[in-house]
Amino acid sequence: MKSIHQILGSKALNIVSITPDTLIYDALIIMAEKHIGALLVLEDGHLAGIFSERDYAREVELKGKTAKTTRIKVVMTTNVITVTPKNTVEECMALMSDKRIRHLPVIEDGRVTGILSIGDLVKETIAGQELLIKQLESYIQG
Repeated sequence: MKSIHQILGSKALNIVSITPDTLIYDALIIMAEKHIGALLVLEDGHLAGIFSERDYAREVELKGKTAKTTRIKVVMTTNVITVTPKNTVEECMALMSDKRIRHLPVIEDGRVTGILSIGDLVKETIAGQELLIKQLESYIQG
């Protein structure tokens, strides 16, 4: 199975980020345009938080805040769980399952080098299983 480093290498590495002072409404527009469920919040190049659809639902809609006047820093998740390129797919899947999160920023030398979604990891897991099945079929037939 591929390492996190390899998965990031095969993804179109396009880190979409916002600042803590971005309006929630503007963040939602970016998420809709990019078809993504979360944005990294960077301040001076460092990870300050993450803003997801879940944050919007729980911290804006349910608490009566207004997306057009509220800044991301008011609602973003600041206790962000991260991984490094050295982590395995299995470790990341377990972490996401245990913490009930859908996105993992990848940090190397204090800088964000990418972000993994649960979809990225499921896709890689399925590809690994398909390869194993083909190898076993070949072995059995062979």
